[in-house]
Amino acid sequence: MPEWLKLGDIRVEVVFKDIKNIHLSVYPPNGRVRIAAPARMNLDTLRVFAIAKLDWIRQQQKKLRAQERETPREYLDRESHFLWGKRYLLQVEEADGAPQIALRHRKMILRVRPGTSEEAREDFVSQWYRQQLKDALPGLIAKWEKRIGVTSTRFYVQRMKTRWGSCNPDAGTVRFNSELAKKPLQCLEYIVVHELTHLLERRHNASFIALMDAYMPHWRQYRTMLNASPLSHERWDH
Repeated sequence: MPEWLKLGDIRVEVVFKDIKNIHLSVYPPNGRVRIAAPARMNLDTLRVFAIAKLDWIRQQQKKLRAQERETPREYLDRESHFLWGKRYLLQVEEADGAPQIALRHRKMILRVRPGTSEEAREDFVSQWYRQQLKDALPGLIAKWEKRIGVTSTRFYVQRMKTRWGSCNPDAGTVRFNSELAKKPLQCLEYIVVHELTHLLERRHNASFIALMDAYMPHWRQYRTMLNASPLSHERWDH
């Protein structure tokens, strides 16, 4: 069961784990705060840590609450959908046969069987986005592994609510948020470089920033582009 810290108007969830370091996170959509802490630590120590991070917590909450979000999708005609940063208008066609998506000019044509539910349409479109990312990633990963001088063992594509990507340096694996298929390709490439660089440096420290500057001098521009784009509508549990 989690513990809780109360810091003025901010509630902080504390979860104790078998880990070495403290991990502070602020989650969308409304800025829920969570600390994962080593099991040996006590709440008083964590309270001092959290107080020292209050300004950062408030800044992150402000960013999350201000960030634009997509409206809920119903998978009906004339909805806006995006692929690699380009906007397409959805056109739904009902016909017998397996579902499919085709891009024509600036239209995204979704063919489904008559009577297909909104949930089934959403599931198919989500799978299609995942496949677009799976198709785009091998070439980018190979390109940047060569430039950075690292080798990953495997990549995964999945829906993430709080991250664009992640890296497990011990296993050599990298993960990517399937929502990246909706963003400009430069944003995806930035995340590829970011995660592969973690195979050299685990933390976001000065060494990591120096490596990013060396490999991709304009990475801050791409990060700003990505973080300024609308977040997907989610059904949040918290």
